[in-house]
Amino acid sequence: HICLIFILLTLLEKFCVLLCGMWRSRLRQEDTPPRIVEHPSDLIVSKGEPATLNCKAEGRPPPTVEWYKDGERVETDRDNPRSQRMLLPSGSLFFLRIVHGRRSKPDEGSYVCVARNYLGEAVSHNASLEVASKSSMPFCFVFAYPVAVNRRA
Repeated sequence: HICLIFILLTLLEKFCVLLCGMWRSRLRQEDTPPRIVEHPSDLIVSKGEPATLNCKAEGRPPPTVEWYKDGERVETDRDNPRSQRMLLPSGSLFFLRIVHGRRSKPDEGSYVCVARNYLGEAVSHNASLEVASKSSMPFCFVFAYPVAVNRRA
């Protein structure tokens, strides 16, 4: 009787392992690699102003998003709480204010977002962020004309 119980338990254990394996593989088959569904667009922004480079990715499990500028990983508030760049829950990159000086232009450049999960990665199109200079700003002319006002008492 003990041998029969042992054989039944062994078979039951193998059946459970097989069933759990099938259940796991079924879940994994529903997983999908990342894909970019919203690519960032080129921006021209004034120095000191906020800006957003959009990026939205889909996949299962949901992919993580990282940004790269000119091939280098962008440091965001998730890496450094004092950073002027924030990675939004959507995957977009938000700049609290665009930093631009004569010698240092840390925000100007070419950006891509990269979405990753265990099935792979997807890379967005390139988007350039350019800081507007005085020469690239449109001119606005204001003309003043004298206006006669009639007062009747």
